[in-house]
Amino acid sequence: MFNNDPNIPRMVGNFPLLPLRTKTRGPAYVLPQSSQPLPANESPDPDSESYDILDEVLSLFRANTFFRNFEIQGPADRLLIYGILFVSECLGKIRPHHSLRDATKEVLNTALDLNFAIPGDPAFPLNQIYEPPRDRQDAEQLRQYLSQVRQELAARLLARVYDEEGDGKPSKWWLSFTKRKFMGKAL
Repeated sequence: MFNNDPNIPRMVGNFPLLPLRTKTRGPAYVLPQSSQPLPANESPDPDSESYDILDEVLSLFRANTFFRNFEIQGPADRLLIYGILFVSECLGKIRPHHSLRDATKEVLNTALDLNFAIPGDPAFPLNQIYEPPRDRQDAEQLRQYLSQVRQELAARLLARVYDEEGDGKPSKWWLSFTKRKFMGKAL
């Protein structure tokens, strides 16, 4: 959906800095909140102006985890790949016996850790499909954007894995994807 957007996003290397519906501070342009308040575990309608790439990451995650190969059709696909790999990492931190509080602590620590690899770093697992940032300023902007993406994605994932009316246990349906590796890679 985001590859067909006529507005070309800002790019760092070949990584797009797409707008996000977020309250987390960072360099991303902030999309308006949905006109009708939605529960935290739901996404707005894809045709809504407040639907963002992170909603797409979460809605396509389960289907895409089965892919060994992924054809990149546009810049938004690179952010989709990164998001899916990060969701996989977060799900790996959640244990079946974790309460919401324990899982929040684990997942948010992962999201808030600023010591993560970005495209161009030797430790980044997908350097073959990502161009490195041009300079140190671009690298810092990309790190801030990815940090913002990680924090927002972690919060939305927790809202989906732990149902508000549930028994306080994580969804077995989501946790069944913890052992799968998208494209055989991990962040």
